[in-house]
Amino acid sequence: MSEAFDALRAREQASVMSTYGRYPLAVASADGCRLRDLDGREYIDLLAGIAVCNLGHCQPEVADVIAAKARELVHVSNVFYQREQVELAEALKATCHMGKVFFCNSGAEANEGAIKLARRYMRTVKNRDAYEIVTLTQSFHGRTLATLTATGQDKIKFGFDPLPEGFVTVPAGDIGAMRAAVGECTAAVLLECIQGEGGVKPFSQEYLDAVAELCRERDVLFMIDEVQTGMCRTGKFWAFQNYGLTPDVFTCSKALANGLPMGAVLATDAVAAGFVPGSHATTFGGGALVSAAASKTIEIMNRDKIAERAARLGDFAQALFGELKDRFPDKIADVRGLGLMLGIELTFPGTDVWKALLARGFVLNLTQDTVLRLLPPLVIEQEDLKRFSEALGQVLAAV
Repeated sequence: MSEAFDALRAREQASVMSTYGRYPLAVASADGCRLRDLDGREYIDLLAGIAVCNLGHCQPEVADVIAAKARELVHVSNVFYQREQVELAEALKATCHMGKVFFCNSGAEANEGAIKLARRYMRTVKNRDAYEIVTLTQSFHGRTLATLTATGQDKIKFGFDPLPEGFVTVPAGDIGAMRAAVGECTAAVLLECIQGEGGVKPFSQEYLDAVAELCRERDVLFMIDEVQTGMCRTGKFWAFQNYGLTPDVFTCSKALANGLPMGAVLATDAVAAGFVPGSHATTFGGGALVSAAASKTIEIMNRDKIAERAARLGDFAQALFGELKDRFPDKIADVRGLGLMLGIELTFPGTDVWKALLARGFVLNLTQDTVLRLLPPLVIEQEDLKRFSEALGQVLAAV
């Protein structure tokens, strides 16, 4: 480590709460698919801020919109009409079947909003005392008290008892368990089509169809968390579109404004009637600056056919990694994902592999202890994916 890095780390340890297991890297600047550290060393970014900078870092057109809007209108309040917010809502509606949008600031806040909407819709529109939210093991929905309770991973819940009531978690992929859990008190089922933090695990068409049908049969809401999977990541604008699903509610965040903090809850017109003035709100959600950045992000994604590009490059990457699996069947257990949301599951704890790849200039993530998770900017080039595959092969050969 350099003196500059050591000095920054010491300052941080003295001033910032210790809530992150930091990577041994301080990023000084970034553009496109490249990161540079304090000493000017360049890295190929295969993480995109954890599926945030889908158009790459410091995308010039988005940056221009941010700079211009910062001198025109940054924040007033949601008690005012704002053209930028309306334009963004219209752009989001054009990507899917939804009728209304609520804007917020993060994925956790979006999922919290969806949970509140489901409960209030059941009580005020359907006149039913239904409040339970059914979720899946190994899911991840956020860090607020409600969303960490919804999350199906005990490790993130430790120390936060007592947790809110009204959540039921069932084994992922088990439709029998889901059927047994959905009852008179159920307001909604909330799931991810592909579990990201859970190890990049796509669900089968049959399972998702069965859950959707169960929700219709029992008259409960079918809600999908698109925080990590949305915004063209999986080869469609929204992951549920890969499966032909029509959820009642879905949430998004991360890549919505390509790096600025923003989230949204999208719902059908019927379900959106659960919210009325005063029932839900947020100070910063959908402000002019972030809304303008998000609208430009969607415009570029549509214009440059980013979803199709992600699908094409995802197929290319899976073929590369499949060849590695054939070469190292004792070291790679599985290669999976959709589009450019990819997981390479190792047969052993992957910390040393992850460290070796970082030392070679590749930034990626390790989840569930054994899964190398790749969430690169969707503008990445084939050559960068080839370089990573070659480096991974070399690292595995040396293990």
